[in-house]
Amino acid sequence: MHPCHHAKSRPDTPAIVMAGSGEVITFKQLDDRSNQIAHALRAAGCAPGDTIAIFAENSPRYFEICWAAQRAGLYYVAVSSRLTAPEVTYIIEDSGAKLLIASASKGSIAKEVKAATGLKDNWSIDGAIDGFTEMERHVAGFPATPIADEMAGTDMLYSSGTTGRPKGIRPPLERGTPIDGDNALIQIARVMSGATDQSVYLSPAPLYHAAPLRWCMAFTRIGATLIVMEKFDPEDYLRLVQKYKVTHSQLVPTMFVKMLKLPEDVRKSYDVSSLKFAIHAAAPCPIPVKEQMIAWWGPVIDEYYAGSEGNGMTWVKSPDWLTHKGTVGRPVLGELHICNEDGDEVPVGEEGQVYFGGTTPPNYHNSPEKNKAALNPKHPDWSSLGDVGKVDAEGFLYLTDRKAFMIISGGVNIYPQETENILITHPKVADVAVIGVPDEDFGEAVKAVVQPMPGVAPSDELAAELMAFCAANLSKIKCPKSIDFDPELPRHPTGKLYKRLIRDRYWGNKDSRIV
Repeated sequence: MHPCHHAKSRPDTPAIVMAGSGEVITFKQLDDRSNQIAHALRAAGCAPGDTIAIFAENSPRYFEICWAAQRAGLYYVAVSSRLTAPEVTYIIEDSGAKLLIASASKGSIAKEVKAATGLKDNWSIDGAIDGFTEMERHVAGFPATPIADEMAGTDMLYSSGTTGRPKGIRPPLERGTPIDGDNALIQIARVMSGATDQSVYLSPAPLYHAAPLRWCMAFTRIGATLIVMEKFDPEDYLRLVQKYKVTHSQLVPTMFVKMLKLPEDVRKSYDVSSLKFAIHAAAPCPIPVKEQMIAWWGPVIDEYYAGSEGNGMTWVKSPDWLTHKGTVGRPVLGELHICNEDGDEVPVGEEGQVYFGGTTPPNYHNSPEKNKAALNPKHPDWSSLGDVGKVDAEGFLYLTDRKAFMIISGGVNIYPQETENILITHPKVADVAVIGVPDEDFGEAVKAVVQPMPGVAPSDELAAELMAFCAANLSKIKCPKSIDFDPELPRHPTGKLYKRLIRDRYWGNKDSRIV
């Protein structure tokens, strides 16, 4: 299961198609170019177990680099193209990267990073950056045959930092591991999605994020053709499904919301009947949103809950979800444990912190305190991503929130996800975050920060309308006591909300909840 095999059996089959530019990379071209880059990496002194960093927007070169690192036994760090120079510098230094590869469009930031880190080897792609070696020209002189010491490398990804500074996840690398070995995600993709070498996979998200990158790599191993969007646009997504007869895709709930808010005649004008499998994760999906998506696309929408850490996974298909609305499924990797603050399991139906057992706990690079914090205090072989949820009698998991975002008002625990799920269904709301803000009487009060739909002006009347909408659908304690408006919430392109940044506006960037 590796593109090198497909390059021999189906050399002219498209491995990657860039949705915007139309550039096509065949399996043979992907294999040849990744071999050339692997040779160039060795020439730059990158030995098995070393680390390189990729700081780029979605590009046809992205996968050539990743597969080169994968076959050279390297860690490849996919750095968010939306980060600032100090943020990128932190990741470069924390990961120990020996080489930075940056897209020309990120040149000004890349030059700052080079100056700050002192890296000797820096390559540019898709154009020139002053002081960087242009990768495409540089590697052209290297052989297109495999390097002599091929072995499997892997990604080293950083959490998106929605609850604090990004954490690097560094899985172990075993020297000599074959590059075409199977893994859990490939098995899941084949069994749960029915992926084959005839599949057409549409990727609408930034490749630096764990789910898009890993799903794309898995489908390429299987031999599917990838259609890669440079940037998500709701109508363009539907157009691409129709044009390429897309069979498989991975999305996030905010993409569903944007597509559902297209005019009905626009939505109905595109044929999406080729879709056999659409998986979503990364952020909670409001029940009404998923109901509408299944009604539109059919029972092809699966959902999973997991993290970059790889310490567990749950899964649910549309038929089970429709009879267990709101669930993120039952475990397909590891066993579930819902525990209280003391680390003891709680009864069925009771909320607690979600732990996975029977799997390898997270390995946060250079962060022993984070590794320890992820473990259950009484069962150190159980690990958690910090989420709160409950399990029903049939073993289905329901997430209620991230522990870090729980609001404590007058001693009562309030999980803002439920309020957010109601507000996002209002036709005048484009995006929303619900947080706890300082309150002298109760410690915290519930506040909603709303991004109105285009053409909708913020006003006291709109705030009152939204508060009344909540009151009609939620208990009083879960309703916002106030509503602020923001022209655009700080949301990661993968769908995750940087709620920490919103919360900091009201708490003065303090970690303490004590007023």
